[in-house]
Amino acid sequence: MTQHERPPSARRDELLERAYRYALEHGLAELSLRPLAAAIGSSPRVLLFLFGSKDELIRALLARARADELAALRQAREATGADDFAAAVRATWAWLVAPAHRPMLVLWLQAYARSLSEPDGPWAGFARQTVADWLGLLADAHGEAGGGATDPALGLALLRGALLDLLATGDAERTTAVVERYLCLVGTTAR
Repeated sequence: MTQHERPPSARRDELLERAYRYALEHGLAELSLRPLAAAIGSSPRVLLFLFGSKDELIRALLARARADELAALRQAREATGADDFAAAVRATWAWLVAPAHRPMLVLWLQAYARSLSEPDGPWAGFARQTVADWLGLLADAHGEAGGGATDPALGLALLRGALLDLLATGDAERTTAVVERYLCLVGTTAR
């Protein structure tokens, strides 16, 4: 059994959830096992036993974050009836701009950046995987209709650019106006 194939364990799952909550609050950029273990009621030795290594723990946290993010984005789209491209972009942006989601998005940004700067570490592939995840969500709404300005890749570029701007400035009003201007320019403002 490799480190990637640890057997399921209720204790592992419980500690992963606690570690994920810790990561949302403190980030992953400078994760250290001792403070993490103390904060979640464990020990570095137990974490290493359950996850195999610090890198495997980070991989598990990144997988957990991706699953949480995708589930939340799908739920936001379904709750607003986002069955077309404009509605999907608008619903995705509404979820991204909500202050309650800021910790998850900051964690996403840290992991995305580390994935680019440390392509061989536990972050490997995270950025590429999230691009594919988000393109998949937008492609589901894009379907066979449309094209050009409603291409999922263009919608993703808009959302990611606006998200980076939002995280840097906190200016939800201006970044939301940019997203709405894009939707207006592509002629998909029907609500």
